Amino acid sequence: MVAAEDVETGDAASALPTVKVWDPFVRIFHWSLVGLFSFSFLTGDEWKAAHIYSGYAIASLLAFRVLWGLVGSRHARFSDFIYHPVTVIRFLSDSLRMRARRYLGHNPAGGMMVLVLLAMISTIATTGYMMTTDAYWGVEWVENVHKTAVYLTIGLIVLHIAGVVFACFEHRENLVRAMITGRKRNN
Repeated sequence: MVAAEDVETGDAASALPTVKVWDPFVRIFHWSLVGLFSFSFLTGDEWKAAHIYSGYAIASLLAFRVLWGLVGSRHARFSDFIYHPVTVIRFLSDSLRMRARRYLGHNPAGGMMVLVLLAMISTIATTGYMMTTDAYWGVEWVENVHKTAVYLTIGLIVLHIAGVVFACFEHRENLVRAMITGRKRNN
């Protein structure tokens, strides 16, 4: 059910009503994570102190996002976008045939990607922290896990962007704009 105050007329080009989907925290989290992950990647071996502080900021963002996934707004909650793996596979199959159902919040593949990215970035943050402690400083396997997780995450980010572009094309909507404005068309 969409509240009347959540619906407004879209832009002149679409002339379709829009609805609030992504709350400010989700949008700030998303774009902050994009910036901080990029910054951390670029400063990894070159500017250690900034890299570490960026990692702490990412870990803080993750903690707040997990909390918000439990108590936040409707489409921010994990319960709104966690689907059974069979549902995810069916959605991907339907997408390849350009007949996937449109979701107002995250679709099943997008929801799975959120969970996998949160897990991978948590792994990066945890191993990064471990590398700053006396117990694990210089331990090769920790650094290897950290670097492997970073590069796997970059691959996931590429898949995420490809999925967004594909969904934009399939459903004829601008999902990047939706993650900036918080609004999507209502139908």
